[in-house]
Amino acid sequence: MPTRYTVVCDDDQVRAISRLAHRYGITEEEVLEQLLDLGLEAAEESTV
Repeated sequence: MPTRYTVVCDDDQVRAISRLAHRYGITEEEVLEQLLDLGLEAAEESTV
C-alpha cells in the first residue's frame, strides 16, 4: 500500500520543479517522483 508524504518547497524549488515539468511535458508530481528516485539511487550508490 502506498504511503503519502508531504513536502514543503520554497519558491525557488517550486519554480525549478515547474520549469522541469513544462520542459519535459510531465506533471509536477512526476518531476518530484523522478527527483526522489534519482536521489535515492545516488544515496544507495554512495553507501556501497
